[in-house]
Amino acid sequence: MDAQRPAKMAARGVRLDYFNERIGQTLQVLDGIDLSVREGELVSIVGPSGCGKSTFLAAVDGLINVDGGEIRVDGHVVTKPGSDRAMVFQNDSLFPWRTVQQNVMYGLELQRKMPKSAMIDRARSLVDLVGLKGFGDHFPHELSGGMRQRVNIARALAPDPQLLLLDEPFAALDAQTREFMQAELLKILERTRKTALFITHQIDEAIFLSSRVAVFSARPAKIKEVVDIDLPDERKLSIKTQKRFHELQDHIWKLIDEESARSGLIATA
Repeated sequence: MDAQRPAKMAARGVRLDYFNERIGQTLQVLDGIDLSVREGELVSIVGPSGCGKSTFLAAVDGLINVDGGEIRVDGHVVTKPGSDRAMVFQNDSLFPWRTVQQNVMYGLELQRKMPKSAMIDRARSLVDLVGLKGFGDHFPHELSGGMRQRVNIARALAPDPQLLLLDEPFAALDAQTREFMQAELLKILERTRKTALFITHQIDEAIFLSSRVAVFSARPAKIKEVVDIDLPDERKLSIKTQKRFHELQDHIWKLIDEESARSGLIATA
């Protein structure tokens, strides 16, 4: 990944606190996060369980306001959700009464920026893009878990966001499907030339998908280290058997294990 590419997303000094009304206490979640994602790059975030990874992603999406610092997307300060960002969650959350094509069209219908015929054409092209050609008229209950998550990704891509935010999107899938979907995601991002920020508990998944992996410390989260993934840009699943892949895996695991031990947690990444 070209280090000279402009930052699509830049977080500077991001701090976020959570006030628990029930017990009347404030919990510091993020403590000065500095992180950038360059245009066309996929950056993964890993860290101890409960360290604030998903909270940070929600802040990038504009769902949560930060208490200090700022987050910019394409130079604009994030203050609320916008069509320049799209979130993909662990659960596909598809509308069961809508077909695959109708689910993909949903965001376009809300935007009301194109005629119905154009919405249909775009939805069809995205259904094909994610490898579901011929399934546009199927309903979610007729699909496997991996197929439903493909629909979820297509739906996120439909409004043409500049930044794709993925919060453990493959966590609910079986191991074999998860590996297959990792390779498929890279193909989709390459074809659409999208920038992505990816949350995962799986270190091998983060290494396989990413050009860089940001390791969060235990809460309150800081950036412990951003690890450059010096592997070939063209990723095949067989790369996971290479010596360098395992060296990176061991290094990142050690970083997380240190933070888990410091906070009294058992490492889960």
